[in-house]
Amino acid sequence: MSVEVRVRGLKKAYLDATRRVEVLRGIDMDVAPGELVAIVGPSGSGKSTLLHLLGGLDAPDGGTVEVDNEDLARLSGAALARFRNRMLGFVFQFHQLLPDFTALENVMLPGRIAGREPRAAAAAAEKLLAEVGLAERLDHFPNQLSGGERQRVALCRALLLEPPLLLADEPTGNLDPATGEQVFELLRAMALRHGTTMVLVTHNQELARRCARLLLLEDGILKPFNDLAPVPGIVH
Repeated sequence: MSVEVRVRGLKKAYLDATRRVEVLRGIDMDVAPGELVAIVGPSGSGKSTLLHLLGGLDAPDGGTVEVDNEDLARLSGAALARFRNRMLGFVFQFHQLLPDFTALENVMLPGRIAGREPRAAAAAAEKLLAEVGLAERLDHFPNQLSGGERQRVALCRALLLEPPLLLADEPTGNLDPATGEQVFELLRAMALRHGTTMVLVTHNQELARRCARLLLLEDGILKPFNDLAPVPGIVH
């Protein structure tokens, strides 16, 4: 299952000391069901802000975000929480695993929150962990796993409920190049295998080009990026 994302006129600003900083100046974006889209741009350009708005983790100052024809701004707090649990998977730069939970228990967590029967959640978690090569690490805690292994656990957690939309914010940014390459290829392969719509924010232009479409966020504006020249602040 996959969903369409439709963004129109999205605006967001923050107060920095005494001045107002316009981060997003009217973003328009369409992501087709099952499409893998990468967003690049200089540090501080608002990439994470945009991703948080797409996931309903923050509210825009103007404009709309629609996921599967659902306007996120029209949802109550409780409805938005249910919507995120059912429709969205998040992968962040830092894995954010619970340190006192094993790999299996961390992956099971979204299922438990959603009220899934424990044995069913455990079976789904085991299957995903085996899919990413961690079948022998189910009972290991995060501090017993490498950085790449922890990020793979985080990916499995994001995919446990088979969300139609996956949002990935610098998922390889905290990894060495070789491990980052492995995690990215795994992320892309699993999104394609599960038919998931994915929006990826990254500083790594080389990895971003392997997605179906590449967009540049700069000066608060989002636009297609097909130029081979590197963007300042982006790994080429």
